[in-house]
Amino acid sequence: MAGKRAIALILLGLLAGQAAQALQVTDDRGVTVSFAAAPKRIVSLLPSLTETVCALGQCQRLVGVDRYSNHPQSVRALPQVGGGLDPHLEAVVALKPDVVLMATSAPVGERLQALGIKVVALEPKNHADVKRVLLAVAQLLEVPEGLAVWHGIESGLAAAAQTLTPEVRRSRVYFEVNSAPYAASEGSFIGETLSGLGVHNIVPASLGPFPKLNPEFVVRANPDVIMVGDRNYAGMQGRPGWSGIRAIRQGRVCVFTPEQADVVVRPGPRMAEGASIMARCLLGLTS
Repeated sequence: MAGKRAIALILLGLLAGQAAQALQVTDDRGVTVSFAAAPKRIVSLLPSLTETVCALGQCQRLVGVDRYSNHPQSVRALPQVGGGLDPHLEAVVALKPDVVLMATSAPVGERLQALGIKVVALEPKNHADVKRVLLAVAQLLEVPEGLAVWHGIESGLAAAAQTLTPEVRRSRVYFEVNSAPYAASEGSFIGETLSGLGVHNIVPASLGPFPKLNPEFVVRANPDVIMVGDRNYAGMQGRPGWSGIRAIRQGRVCVFTPEQADVVVRPGPRMAEGASIMARCLLGLTS
């Protein structure tokens, strides 16, 4: 009996040890990262990940962010460690993070790992990714709010769509993300938001999520509405042939402020707010 009790105690000890190491997250690189406990000190190198941590009610765990993370207001007081793709490694190390959250496209992951810092790479690119990343971060932080936050986003997206009239839903929209011009196609997360609102995107998914277009493509497509950030709107009317585009000729252009553009172009927990910004502008153009 004593021997059996000893074996049982050993097994319980082993199980307890495994439980202590049970926090594991598989990131978008396919790498499984293990933690002895949920991280309490986080550096985020991607604005959408910064916003995700805060949407889960865990802003207080952030100890540093990239230079583009600016929401919510409280994160602006945190130390900035440079760009998400080229952070200052010394600044990151000095913050003694338990984990660095970063995009898969950031090339510094291996260098951070070589310095003994755990890295979780997550990069949402569409609506499904936003849900997946939200749940992954909730798992990492060991908080139960992930699904509730996602359901709130879904409800907000549906509510924005319900505000649009049948007339607005017939609109053919061109969304420019950069004046090269680069556009948001049907295959981008912005395109998914436009589709959810019920409007038609003139740029097909077959061109890729954010294709660089021949400006003549937009002239020929002749959209009813153009959406663009104010930084890229300057000079648009002067492009060859663009003054004849229906949207420009009739003044049906949604020009987003920098603050609005940050919301609209980030695939993260503020997607519903972005849809609402688009919907309000569309309605305003027809009022």
